[in-house]
Parts: sequence; structure tokens; C-alpha cells
Amino acid sequence: MIRRTNQSGFTLLEIMIVVSIIVILLGLAISKMGNPTAFAKTTAVRADVQSIGTQLMQYEAMNGFYPSTEQGLQALVTQAESEPRPTRWYQFFKELPKDPWGTVYIYRSPGIKHPDKYDLFSAGPDRQPDTADDDWGE
Repeated sequence: MIRRTNQSGFTLLEIMIVVSIIVILLGLAISKMGNPTAFAKTTAVRADVQSIGTQLMQYEAMNGFYPSTEQGLQALVTQAESEPRPTRWYQFFKELPKDPWGTVYIYRSPGIKHPDKYDLFSAGPDRQPDTADDDWGE
């Protein structure tokens, strides 16, 4: 007596179609992500600007003024020797913070964009301030 077994499963063609659909969907997902490196750098600038801004607000709360443009962010690393000299000071950073492109953040007080406070931004990939690619971390 011959026994027949019902074998059910997927054919090679069906498996190839499913794999092709998965590859197409992955390709679409990756293309929609854009440039993840640029997104990471933008996120890093935003976090740095907020962090430095917090330290600048603390400096201002302790002394009643922000560091001058000439003193720059260096006033958060070493005590300023020029006027206005802080009455209360401590080291906020061990070294000057740098943006993801390796340059020091641009600081101006009073600011051009924010005349009542200060301007703090990254010069961006071209490393030149006041150009279209500046990143204000906003």
C-alpha cells in the first residue's frame, strides 16, 4: 500500500517574492532616514548650546552680568582678568567646549540676534561664523 503525504510549505518563488518585498521596504526606510550623521551632529549642537547656556545663566546669576565678547567662553574655563571681572567665580568647564566639527562655539555678548542676552552658536561644517550653515541649536 502506497501512502501519500500532504506536504505543505512555501515554494521557492513565494519565498523570493517575500524577500524582495522586505528588501524594497528596507530600502525605502533607509532612504527616508536621510543623513543620520547630520542629524546626530545637529542634536549634539542643540545639547551643547543648552548646556553652555545653563552655565552662562549661572555665571550671570552669580555676577550680575554675562562674560563680555572679549572674555568669551574662556571665562567659564579660567577666571577673567579683564573688565568686567567676576566677583564670584568657579570653573564651569575644564576646557572650551567644541562643536561636532571641532571648532569652539561662537559667543557674543551682547548678541546681534539676541541683543538683550548673548549669541551662542556653532559655525557649522564650513567653520565660518555668520554664514548660512550656522547652527544656533534651536
